[in-house]
Amino acid sequence: MQSIYAKKLYTGLGLLENCYVNFDGSRVVSVGGREGELIGEADVVTPAFIDPHCHIGMARSGEPSGEEESNETFESIVALADALDSIYMDDKAFKESVEHGVLYSCVLPGSGNIVGGRAAVVKNFEDCVDKAFVKHAGLKVALGYNPRSTSSWKGKRPTSRMGVVAILREELTNTLKALRLVEKGKKDVDELTPQQEVLAKALRGEEVLRCHVHKEDDIAVLLKLKSEFNLRVTVEHACDVHTLEVFKRLRELNVPVVYGPVDAFAYKTELKHESWRNVKLIVEAEPLFALMSDHPVTLQRNLMLQLRFLLRFGFSRAKAISTITANSAQILGLSDLGSIEPGKIASMVLWDGDPFTLEGRVKMAIGEGRIVYEES
Repeated sequence: MQSIYAKKLYTGLGLLENCYVNFDGSRVVSVGGREGELIGEADVVTPAFIDPHCHIGMARSGEPSGEEESNETFESIVALADALDSIYMDDKAFKESVEHGVLYSCVLPGSGNIVGGRAAVVKNFEDCVDKAFVKHAGLKVALGYNPRSTSSWKGKRPTSRMGVVAILREELTNTLKALRLVEKGKKDVDELTPQQEVLAKALRGEEVLRCHVHKEDDIAVLLKLKSEFNLRVTVEHACDVHTLEVFKRLRELNVPVVYGPVDAFAYKTELKHESWRNVKLIVEAEPLFALMSDHPVTLQRNLMLQLRFLLRFGFSRAKAISTITANSAQILGLSDLGSIEPGKIASMVLWDGDPFTLEGRVKMAIGEGRIVYEES
């Protein structure tokens, strides 16, 4: 049994003071009095941060942009692609993220394709993908400007949002018709194409669609598709949302939002209403949401810095921490991560000072029961 002491413990669900976290192997055993060998103490302890949307390891630090692998250009529907197959753990950004408390990443294909492929959750502190892989976490879909900006790429490419939706609707409709023939015994399940097998999981609600949408009208179209095909979806980005009603609608429909990246430059027309002040709207409406880095659009190591806007618009520090810990875990289906409580995986960050100040820094990071970083 090992123990760490926290003057303040942000559990991901709330705040405790002057307590010990006791863990045995990779699991938290108890929170309260000391029960094991003391291996660390800190002013503040938080759960390991979880970035729910990024491209780390695909777009790699120190390598030419032409070598990044977040998008495939041979077709606009690439359901069989898997982000895990293009993640390189020698990307030095992983190490820097761990040094700043981000121990887990959900890596998604980019948004150049209408269907980009499967997202993969990885441990930032491992050295190769087989050890780093945690689980798959949905199928990347993109509406709006990005997929219609790739008309020079190969395959069937849209030039308008209605074209994007038409291509996606055609694929979903064809898959749905094939499934109905299977149900009627007029088609064998083995006759489904590999791509249809993937899309069938989305139509059956087994696979969530992680949907790149920024503009309010893009979200309206997405909700129409959700209703039409009875899909499970998340809204990814939503930075151009500038009216409260949209976030309220997402809350009413129980559609999670992976919001951001807050500190990115608004470099395209679909972000013309983007503003850090829009954060006030999501705070007020309060759908289930988590903050993303979209690394390398913003550096993953700076994920914690985005919390300042939540504090400005009324969140407590404990509630702000939850948007990069417990909320991320809930949206990604990581039931063992995101909070510090008995039975959960022992992944946590020890801070020298207050992480909400410029002086606060990580002194130790514990990933699944072992020390994966310690300040020298």
